[in-house]
Amino acid sequence: MKEKTTEGGETKMSPSSYSRLINFLQEEMAISTASIAVALRHSQQDPGPLPMILWQYGLITLDQLEQIYDWLETV
Repeated sequence: MKEKTTEGGETKMSPSSYSRLINFLQEEMAISTASIAVALRHSQQDPGPLPMILWQYGLITLDQLEQIYDWLETV
């Protein structure tokens, strides 16, 4: 997955990679569209990696967070 590093050191995904992540969250992890929408709204106010925002707001478990990061390493 192509990533860009911002000035603060945070990695940003390309739009196509981001779409694949959203698809993975919905299809493989069965995370609701509503949960993803909540996380996306929060990410606009408090930027950070989407998986971390999902976890911070209690929308996914720690195990799910680990699965997402494992998946991100393989793509």
